[in-house]
Amino acid sequence: MSLISIAGKPGISGKYIPGNATPDTKISVMFKSNLKIALRWLVKNKGFSFINIFGLSIGLTCCLLIAVYIRHELNYDDFQQKGNRIARVIMEYSFDGSRETQKGNFTSVRVASVFKSSFPEVEAAVKMDKAERVIQYKESLVNEKNFMYADPDFFKLFSFHLLQGDPERVLANPHSVILTKSTAKRYFGQENPVGKFLRVGNDSSLYQITGVMEDCPGNSQIKFDFLASFSSKGLAKEYENTYWDANYTTFLLLKSVDARNTLQAKLPDFMKKEMAGSGATVNFWLEPFTDIHLHSPFDGFEPNNNIQYIFILAGVALLILVIACSTFINLSTAQSLERAKEVGIRKVIGAGRKQLFWQFIGESAALCILSLFLSLLLSLIFLPSFNQLTSKQLQAASLFSIPFLVFALLITALVSLLAGAYPAFALTRFQPVKVLKGSFKNLSSGQQLRKSLIIFQFALSVFMIIATFIIQEQLFYIQHRKLGYDRNHVLVVPADKTILPRLPLIKQEFTSNPDVLSVSSTSRSPVEGGGGYNMRSSVMPASQQIAVTANPIDEDFIKTTGLSLLAGEDLTLQDMKDALGDSLKQPLYHFILNESAARELGWTPLQAIGKKMFLGDNRPGFVKGVVKDFNFESLHNPVKSFVLFTEARENKLLLKLSGQHLTQTISFLGSKWKELVPDRPFEYRFMDEDYNTLYRAEMRLGNVMNVFSLMAIVLACLGLFGLSSYAIQQRTKEIGVRKVLGASINNIVLLLSGGFVKLTCISLLISFPLAWWCMTRWLAGYAYRISMNWYIYIIAGAIVLLLSLCTVAFQSVRAALANPVKNLRTEKLVYR
Repeated sequence: MSLISIAGKPGISGKYIPGNATPDTKISVMFKSNLKIALRWLVKNKGFSFINIFGLSIGLTCCLLIAVYIRHELNYDDFQQKGNRIARVIMEYSFDGSRETQKGNFTSVRVASVFKSSFPEVEAAVKMDKAERVIQYKESLVNEKNFMYADPDFFKLFSFHLLQGDPERVLANPHSVILTKSTAKRYFGQENPVGKFLRVGNDSSLYQITGVMEDCPGNSQIKFDFLASFSSKGLAKEYENTYWDANYTTFLLLKSVDARNTLQAKLPDFMKKEMAGSGATVNFWLEPFTDIHLHSPFDGFEPNNNIQYIFILAGVALLILVIACSTFINLSTAQSLERAKEVGIRKVIGAGRKQLFWQFIGESAALCILSLFLSLLLSLIFLPSFNQLTSKQLQAASLFSIPFLVFALLITALVSLLAGAYPAFALTRFQPVKVLKGSFKNLSSGQQLRKSLIIFQFALSVFMIIATFIIQEQLFYIQHRKLGYDRNHVLVVPADKTILPRLPLIKQEFTSNPDVLSVSSTSRSPVEGGGGYNMRSSVMPASQQIAVTANPIDEDFIKTTGLSLLAGEDLTLQDMKDALGDSLKQPLYHFILNESAARELGWTPLQAIGKKMFLGDNRPGFVKGVVKDFNFESLHNPVKSFVLFTEARENKLLLKLSGQHLTQTISFLGSKWKELVPDRPFEYRFMDEDYNTLYRAEMRLGNVMNVFSLMAIVLACLGLFGLSSYAIQQRTKEIGVRKVLGASINNIVLLLSGGFVKLTCISLLISFPLAWWCMTRWLAGYAYRISMNWYIYIIAGAIVLLLSLCTVAFQSVRAALANPVKNLRTEKLVYR
């Protein structure tokens, strides 16, 4: 039997198929007939068709955009051909008297040379440093923020493409520099820059351009515009003999992937011999290069992402897709019951269950494929906005790569199968005689399936809303927490050592403006913390040291940053002079401790004042004051010991502004800077910006969650709208009868809405404990965090209940207001 007709007889399509027709002819006619029936059904049910196609398209679009982002993050540094053999060296140290161990991405210059010469597992080693440098060429003067130094073996480790120059020689000599292609074009246009010279840094040294390379890929943790030879830094020979002065990043190229474990096992004993008798314990850990971006707690040359957030975003994409697919499947299965009589007729004229099955699957696939094409178009349109949301430069070409197209087609095939399978199995197994007589009974399994999908959709939506609320609350807490210092209206101006002789004049000229309250020169702002040092009190033996974070400051740092003095006094200009010393006096330092540092040394804030102590071996001095503990690291970490000490540093200026007339004040500062520091461009940023950088991954997650939780609830409500419309349509005569018998509009609305509202309430009961468990685990990553208040769940539940009620009520009120006479005249096949 043919799906269209019994062979040799007219078919349902009205076309005649000869009995001796070839199989290809029969398939062609069947396909055309099924396609025509499907199109007529879609046109007849425009509303349901729109909801199905639009909902699935939006879900696929969200999924594709997040998938592009996740693929970009998971493929970080995948272009590095030797990436699986590269390790970053992490330093860990403590002192005999210290209860804490310091650990981080820092090493001395000694590590690279010693590891390369001492261990056969090491094929090559590179030490690197990132800095800001002022570049002068002809009349241009630019503060370049992506300037790096590296050893000559750089190109042995990393697979950056050198366009001009010999990779063995480009970084061999001091004052050699490589430019990226775009940087070379920016400075030299179409000229060949190789062999030319640039003036670099505060001493205006001439650097010769020895090579040009392709721009660093966007998914590289090592990004730079200039790469100079590390020997250009001109470090003193003494630094080659110490494991301290750990201010650089060291990468090792190992001879094999397994060599990392072998070398790691050798390091503890090796370092015990190296540090014998020093009173300190130093060890090094080898971190796989490919793990840094997503798995390391230590940032590299740029802030890391977090694998946990990748999992969260993957979960968001999956939830969005599941909600969209649930809507599609729900409406498809509901609509299929309308076609029971059609299926009965087709079975009478010879259609088999297998043929009917593929008809439903084909119709479902056609809708899904149409949705897929629409989602690809929407993804292209919204990709620039998504890039802004994620602070990435994702490329449209990724959407049309083979893996993505295969992924999208697999989803399409899966949804097509799930959406078409139920009507195919449910409707094709019934006896056509019963269906045509109107005695077809709708199985409760279909109703239970649709109810389950509604509960599932809204449970996922509520979960996402609660998660979004909690993430936003934590971000608000981060941005408004009292950190112990004042970051509002503090301008950070990059500087260099050439400004030190001019610093008094700069301060005087800047503070002549009443809106500039104070100016401080420092190595780091409170947001950036400090460097690793060791300290001890005068009563502690020299072999006992306590690891501590410290930062050199001047006499205006406390009032500029708003740190709160608990005991003692602020620093003075004379304190700064004491630290310089002279031919008659040794340098004498003055220290400001935080509460934790004073407590570590065994003092209360009052007891600490005037006590003698040492910062390292070469900074003796006295405690001048104690400040309240402040968060100098991310809120992921608890406050630790911190020391501020008198030493003029030139890295940056901090300017405390009144907050009034900001535009005019910054313009004034720019003009004064040009007058006082003509050899350096005036650049600035607000300390708030530096602070927000610490939480870039969290803010990115918060932005994405805002948008996609909205999408989730819209899709869930869209599905509920379509399903409630269908359910009410099936009860048209019942509504008419009830109105004739005296039922009020309120009674009818309550009757029609009550079932859907109950389903929403069940979804709340499922989502609340799930959201609590997941968000408790997420917040555990913060040392300082919000508590999950009950009102968050109440608000999320109220939002979803209100939206679902409005969605169903709109349809219910319209049905209740309809003319009952017209409803009772409507001829419909009602399934019992």
